[in-house]
Amino acid sequence: MSVDITTPRRRKTVPVNVGGVVIGGAAPISVQTMTKTQTEDVHATLAQIERAAKAGADLIRVTCDTREAAAAMKDIVRGSPIPIVADIHYDAPLALLALQAGVHCLRLNPGNITDKEKVADIAREAKARDVPMRIGVNAGSIPQRKELSRGRGATIEETARRMVDAAMGHIRVLEELDFQNIKVSLKASDVLTNIAANRAFVALGNRYPLHLGLTEAGPVDSGSVKSAMGIGMLLGDGIGDTIRVSLVGEPEDEVRVGRQILANLQEKGDGPNLVACPTCGRLEIDMFPMVKRVEEALLDVKRTITVSVMGCVVNGPGEGMHADIGIAGGRQKGILYRGGKVIATLPEAELIDMLVTELQRIAAEDARLLSEGKPLPEGLGDGAGVRPLPVAAG
Repeated sequence: MSVDITTPRRRKTVPVNVGGVVIGGAAPISVQTMTKTQTEDVHATLAQIERAAKAGADLIRVTCDTREAAAAMKDIVRGSPIPIVADIHYDAPLALLALQAGVHCLRLNPGNITDKEKVADIAREAKARDVPMRIGVNAGSIPQRKELSRGRGATIEETARRMVDAAMGHIRVLEELDFQNIKVSLKASDVLTNIAANRAFVALGNRYPLHLGLTEAGPVDSGSVKSAMGIGMLLGDGIGDTIRVSLVGEPEDEVRVGRQILANLQEKGDGPNLVACPTCGRLEIDMFPMVKRVEEALLDVKRTITVSVMGCVVNGPGEGMHADIGIAGGRQKGILYRGGKVIATLPEAELIDMLVTELQRIAAEDARLLSEGKPLPEGLGDGAGVRPLPVAAG
């Protein structure tokens, strides 16, 4: 489900292969997330991975911070429907155990391991298995030396430079070991530092693919806004090859926000697009529960389709006619549109029931086509397997 963002300025990078998901080069931009369970709990971890994959994750990172977690990795890799990235910090033996368990990528900063022979062992094993490494630098974990002479802390530009310097230091360690199967991330918890660091890294002219994200972006609502800005602005510059939205929420929340960021940067959408009235004093139907029901129904719809839910007669008809399917309400009743045509005029309660029922039928058709290995149609397709809606009434 990776997404192709078309831009003439897309930065050229050398691709890396993470368990069949290509990152960089001409590959579409992929979406990833991270598990939030105790890795030792294989059942809970795999259940979370399944939900993330269903939401559209292309790959997922799993903490590997103990020997017990490393031992669990073998079962997790075997049971996961998407590639696994092992998250390693400082502990070289855990990296080797994760590689032996069959993980598809390591998140590891080699400069944080003081024994260079151990780093060489990891690089040698990863190279033999064709497993890439992601070098990850976070603004919060680099030295923030105070500029005592001027009585202030580091500026955004200075922090960005230190982040890039740290990343290049880690890269050099691996390059000296003849290991170039590398991708890089430079993350901050604020938008401006995040953008400055990634732009500064790109300005060096290297060709390593970039993993974008804001670290510790916050709760789902505010973190989604920050992430959309911090990731979206870079993608709009042609920078970035894979993304992760870091939220205080479930992995599937992160994936859905990531998918929305990508969808809004494409000329052609990917997956369902919900157009919903923001509501105002003209509202004449109970919009909020309607939108909630449609959002839930769309979770299982996989094709590219636009659905509109509008609450008055001002913008509703226009949006409904431009959507693949939608409703426009007014005075406790409304119109159901499909393919730009009015299908029915129904009471408010029946209106939303009819729309949700149709979305469920579309979702069932998508599931059938995917199980048969067939491509999904765009929009309503030819309607195969979906019963026709009633003709206009009332």
